[in-house]
Amino acid sequence: MNKIGTYKFVAEPFHVDFTGRLTLGVLGNHLLNCAGFHATERGFGMATINEDNYTWVLSRLAIEMDEMPRQYEDFGVQTWVENVYRLFTDRNFAVTDKDGRRIGYARSVWAMINMTTRKPVDLLAMHNGHIADYVCDEPCPIDKPSRIKVQAKEPVCILQAKYSDIDVNGHVNSIRYIEHVLDLFPLDYYRNRRVRRFEMAYVAESYYGDTLSFYLDDEGDGRYAVEIKKGVETKETVCRALVVFV
Repeated sequence: MNKIGTYKFVAEPFHVDFTGRLTLGVLGNHLLNCAGFHATERGFGMATINEDNYTWVLSRLAIEMDEMPRQYEDFGVQTWVENVYRLFTDRNFAVTDKDGRRIGYARSVWAMINMTTRKPVDLLAMHNGHIADYVCDEPCPIDKPSRIKVQAKEPVCILQAKYSDIDVNGHVNSIRYIEHVLDLFPLDYYRNRRVRRFEMAYVAESYYGDTLSFYLDDEGDGRYAVEIKKGVETKETVCRALVVFV
């Protein structure tokens, strides 16, 4: 079986924003779906590992795009495993336009956890390390996810996790955080610029009814660092994001 999975999509009208281009949230969902397709086809998908009480957890995601597909355009996602370590695996993606030209890339880091203990599993011990058979040396010419630090002490936005935020696992969906971060910027911002790079680092899970506070640092040159914390008293960090506009 080919080590690189290739999947086709169309930028549907309900998947684009007011500029007529695919939204980052929808692209993120497509990437995660393709990770699932690729893993399932090779025997380590969610349904298979759920039977053993394990699940995949996204730890980091970095997306870098030269352009976004336009409404009704065909586009593709390619995905492959770059590395497998004991507790983590690196999975990369390429996004192609209707002509097959690569218009963006993404890097992700995943852990497999025991669903009862929530502790990570030794990937090299699972199925005799079979997952390592799919490691591929296909290049991914974007930087790995960085270490994001946020200094802001006062939140720029506070919201409560609602029904549409919650996924099948019972916690706030990883892509919803991306959408909430992008909502921190006014519409006019998106008229004149676009997101060149977006990074997410997931730290903890949040649940229905949690109060989420968003802290924002303007680093200059269109770079913004964001930290999302949950709770009113404890303010535990849930995730951090980096947004780079051009």
